[in-house]
Amino acid sequence: MTAPVTTSPAASRSIGIAATFERARSEGRTALLPFITVGFPDLATSEEIAMALVEAGADAMEIGVPFSDPLADGSTVQRTGQVALAQGTRLVDCLELVRRLRSRGVTIPLVLMGYTNPFYQYGYDRLAADAAEIGVDGFIVPDLPAEESDRFLEACRAHGRDLIFLVAPTSTDERLRLIAERASGFVYCVSLTGVTGARSDMAAGLPEYIARVRATTDLPLVVGFGISTAEHVATVGKHADGAIIASAMINAIEVLPPAEQPAAAAAFMRNLRS
Repeated sequence: MTAPVTTSPAASRSIGIAATFERARSEGRTALLPFITVGFPDLATSEEIAMALVEAGADAMEIGVPFSDPLADGSTVQRTGQVALAQGTRLVDCLELVRRLRSRGVTIPLVLMGYTNPFYQYGYDRLAADAAEIGVDGFIVPDLPAEESDRFLEACRAHGRDLIFLVAPTSTDERLRLIAERASGFVYCVSLTGVTGARSDMAAGLPEYIARVRATTDLPLVVGFGISTAEHVATVGKHADGAIIASAMINAIEVLPPAEQPAAAAAFMRNLRS
């Protein structure tokens, strides 16, 4: 049976996803959403990496829940997940990490990115309720098709949490409309066909793709997969509201001793801001 998570009131609460994007838009900049894997390189260091990213100006954060079969992730994120799982990191540890971040004064949106099986095993309603209590703003679930999302979507709506769906360049207009009917928070626009991973060039056709998604929803659009440089962020910002950074940052910090990784992550984030 899954161990209970501590649900004492959080010291701080999220400013909210909508307010975050409104603020970035009013300041004329692209929102930055870094990704961390909880438990990589260890639980304590992943918490300090998260804090360093907040202090470096992250607008929101993806909190990665390690899973044994991460279908959407490339080798870099897979590697971090394997390290975290080998140390026994569980979904409850990810929830506890969010609770600790809130207790340390973090107010940016924190979104759990994970796969269906751990969420289902925990219990959708229980997970959404605990998320609301602890301060998780929402969930990204790459292997949960919109057509099969009713139970989790109902639980998220009942507890005021966002269920964030992914779309891809291959998504049809009909599918984009279906997802738009269910989505809240923001829409995760996968920039290419493939898995996560740092890349040297942005995918061709991004403007047209984002325009198709924009035609179906008023929600903020966030681009992920392959965002690696400040130039990529600038390109994304011409068409979308935010950019997700994962593999490139992990590649930059994992070669360092754990004690040096938080500062390196912060430096990487500041460079993207440049």
